Amino acid sequence: MQTAIEELENKGKAAKAASRKLAHLPTEVKNKALVNIAESLISREGEILDANRLDCEEAKASGMDEAMLDRLMLNSSRLQAMAQDGRTVASLPDPVGETFDTRVLPNGLHIERRRVPLGVIGIIYESRPNVTVDISSLCLKSGNAVILRGGKEALRSNSALARVIREAAQAGGVPGNAIQFIESPERELVSRMLKMSENIDLIIPRGGEQLVALVTENATMPVLASGVGICHTYVDRAADPDKAVAIAFNAKVQRPTVCNALDCLLVHSEIAERYLPMIAREWAKAGVEMRGDERALKILSSFKVTPASDSDWGKEFLALIAAIKVVDSLDEALEHIVRYGSGHSEAIVTEDHSAATRFLEEVDAACVYANASTRFTDGGQFGLGAEVGISTQKFHARGPMGLKELTTYKWVIMGSGQVRP
Repeated sequence: MQTAIEELENKGKAAKAASRKLAHLPTEVKNKALVNIAESLISREGEILDANRLDCEEAKASGMDEAMLDRLMLNSSRLQAMAQDGRTVASLPDPVGETFDTRVLPNGLHIERRRVPLGVIGIIYESRPNVTVDISSLCLKSGNAVILRGGKEALRSNSALARVIREAAQAGGVPGNAIQFIESPERELVSRMLKMSENIDLIIPRGGEQLVALVTENATMPVLASGVGICHTYVDRAADPDKAVAIAFNAKVQRPTVCNALDCLLVHSEIAERYLPMIAREWAKAGVEMRGDERALKILSSFKVTPASDSDWGKEFLALIAAIKVVDSLDEALEHIVRYGSGHSEAIVTEDHSAATRFLEEVDAACVYANASTRFTDGGQFGLGAEVGISTQKFHARGPMGLKELTTYKWVIMGSGQVRP
């Protein structure tokens, strides 16, 4: 009988072999498989949700926090959204085979770069069953095989989803071994997976700081990491207060348990007395816990606001909690973001074009916004169909990572007998 380690290694070899076939599959075949997956997610909803219900019940009984429970939970509308994302991926241009930087050298050589798949993508993730679908869809369309290793808290959900995806993709003409799922929750499998550079070309961790650190410190293959999202919204002195209320409310409340939700609200002192009671009123209705600095506390004395501690600055809350700080200038807001930001998503609300321009130019983050909610930092919202994660790295991908971020390129040179002198 195979051990879990032997099974993992065999799946790695099978994925590597499948990747060579998948790299050359026609676009129509890949698109058909993606449509099959979307349809199967809907037609087999009962099977998927039954598995997810068991995971959620067990996770809740174990004391899992609300943010993680929200990420774990599936329902009909979330499955519908996942299916629609898959259809969107099918409708996008196929990156494989795209040529660019084409030119003819003085010696007559015709040279170009051609986009090709990376090969086999390994994904290690926690709690989020939607990742199983998103990653599989993007890998399939970009011509990559995938090895999925989810967390034990979502084992039933991920197993059901992977089974549905694999069967639907295979029915569409995709090699059966192109999508591999690791059923065993044994921890040592992660350590072994991180050493399988002969069969895994890129590893992607999706989860908390501990998981990302474990992967980046121990992997023998390149790592594409999704960083922590500590997101600020700065309300400038020239902001439209009503617009700023709507943006900050959406950024905090629309879905507070995700990485692009607002964590810290920075407000210029010249607008603070007018604006802060407006947003505090709306946040209070939504149950947001507000933690303010001394000036914010004074302005919001009639609201329930607790004093912010040093640890509240630079914290990803993943809950209905927001830190509030009053600043005296755009410079001070920028300095605060430099000190406490994570390079994820940062926003300014202002009607001053020069202030907006300066913010967009000077803030060093994957996504910078003027007069919009940071909640838009998402592959689906950016037109990528789905995403493999949101990278706060600068090499080789940054922000929401879609199809092109799962490819590399090769130089293609056509000659007519040239030799180097």
